[in-house]
Amino acid sequence: MHGSRIAAIGHYQPARVLTNEDLAGMVDTSDEWIRTRVGIRTRHIAGPDEPVDELAAHAAAKALAAAGLGPADIDMVLVATSTAIDRSPNTAARVAARLGIPGPAAMDINVVCAGFTHALATADHTIRAGAATRALVIGAEKMTDVADWSDRSTCVLVGDGAGAAVVEACAPGQEPGIGPVLWGSVPEMGHTVRIEGTPPRFAQEGQSVYRWATTRLPAIARQACERAGLAPEELAGVVLHQANLRIIEPLAEKIGAVNAVIARDVTESGNTSAASIPLALSKLVEQGALPTGAPVLLFGFGGNLSYAGQVIHCP
Repeated sequence: MHGSRIAAIGHYQPARVLTNEDLAGMVDTSDEWIRTRVGIRTRHIAGPDEPVDELAAHAAAKALAAAGLGPADIDMVLVATSTAIDRSPNTAARVAARLGIPGPAAMDINVVCAGFTHALATADHTIRAGAATRALVIGAEKMTDVADWSDRSTCVLVGDGAGAAVVEACAPGQEPGIGPVLWGSVPEMGHTVRIEGTPPRFAQEGQSVYRWATTRLPAIARQACERAGLAPEELAGVVLHQANLRIIEPLAEKIGAVNAVIARDVTESGNTSAASIPLALSKLVEQGALPTGAPVLLFGFGGNLSYAGQVIHCP
């Protein structure tokens, strides 16, 4: 019942980089068109022999190393993903097997772009309830597996990668490092972002998503701050789902986090769905852009028109 905190974080991206110029040779687009509309310059692309669980395991191994822990210290593995091809074994179980984690609770969580913040809240709640003591929470996606490479409006957006956090119980008397979650969805508008069909393909109604994100979500994000007992101007960082720079910048401005570092990893990584928040946070930590213990708003949104946000203390 003492709450939980993020002890360490790590990330992984495949070696291959796909530039806007590369895409211009594949579909009717250009570097200027992509930068103007979404702000993306590059994205990382996994190869055919790099499944989602491999990306996830690389990020998780880095988080474990940063925390100074081994596989036997973990009793829960949660993987947020919407792009795993196989249903069983699930991605979490495959990650646990790759890392040699003995006997964990292992679950996948599919809330698409809001998956990591949902998984982080689930780990926090589980630890608070006493059902786990230390969890690996991972966001991992291979969006290029579901991309329609003939559709210039969507294929320019996506990238592959993973980010992972070690979440552990706070010591008695220690302030919780993960604030209360604020989450929800607009299920009647779930059709606006889809990964459907056989084979599955990513599609969206971009203008509908843009209007929803920039008009409805700022107030919800501010409520997440209120639940943590903070005003937006007290935030040291804001890590939003890295969907589109034209969504990130106005949303961050409307939240009112005037003193915060704003994650803009979308420019280098594209939209990595559930991986985008831990990937961007890990890079900011690695760069020293956020001090340990600083309050940071994490806010995921998108697929299903779901959202989830919480304020964390930076690892």
